[in-house]
Amino acid sequence: MSIPYAKMNGIGNEIVVLDLRGRSETVTAEAARAIGAQEPFDQLMVLYAPKRPDTLAFMRIFNIDGSESFACGNGTRCVGTRLFEAGAPSSFLLESRAGLLRVEKAERGLVTVDMGEPRFGWSDIPLAEPFADTRAIELQIGPIDAPILHSPSVANVGNPHAIFWVDDVEAYDLAAIGPMLENHPIFPERANISLAHVTAPDALTLKVWERGAGLTRACGSAACAAAVSAARTRRTGRKVRVTLPGGELVIDWTAENRILMTGATEFEHDGLLPDDIFAAAA
Repeated sequence: MSIPYAKMNGIGNEIVVLDLRGRSETVTAEAARAIGAQEPFDQLMVLYAPKRPDTLAFMRIFNIDGSESFACGNGTRCVGTRLFEAGAPSSFLLESRAGLLRVEKAERGLVTVDMGEPRFGWSDIPLAEPFADTRAIELQIGPIDAPILHSPSVANVGNPHAIFWVDDVEAYDLAAIGPMLENHPIFPERANISLAHVTAPDALTLKVWERGAGLTRACGSAACAAAVSAARTRRTGRKVRVTLPGGELVIDWTAENRILMTGATEFEHDGLLPDDIFAAAA
């Protein structure tokens, strides 16, 4: 028996939505890699039967290398679109390993996800050693007297993020330096690496190397981390438009310390997975 999935994208972030509610299959790291070999993705969003009565599903998120991610805003918006099309109410809750996520319909067919509260403590990110101020940590690439990149802001928005502030996101070979920074010893759980350029008091341009996925056209949690870090360092206000290679997101860090992310989604095609893809990977 074949198992249906939907291939979608959230401003260029390639997403596979796999709804296993009511089914017995379980996605392992090996199964995620096997699915990615058939249908390449940045993130695989897997829906299981809800564990809580106030949610529609329990959601797990996998990267193309089979590693698990705790948060993917663009993928969650794709899940929201799919569930809205299936008759879900205009506002509902999903549960993930990062906690509860509220998904809401927005104007013009856009979808808003409440990404929760950012965390800035060094042990919450986590970092391998204490830093009293995570608005800028001691980390640099290049010669000590003339570093190429230095002093990133760090935050946890479901996943660890490091944001380097630059004047031109295209002036650096992120594909070359991203893997080294992702796996730097300061990040015991690895990290998402972003280059951020503040273009206005309410606007950022962002380029992202995503942990477990590589250079990506969009990363919702990175946009959230960059936005709150920009506000925290007084580079911008609390509501900004973030431009990534795949498109734009609006990030609002509310007075209640919630991060609201709004953006578009796009359906690409439906597909079928052979059920033995799970058995073979078990």
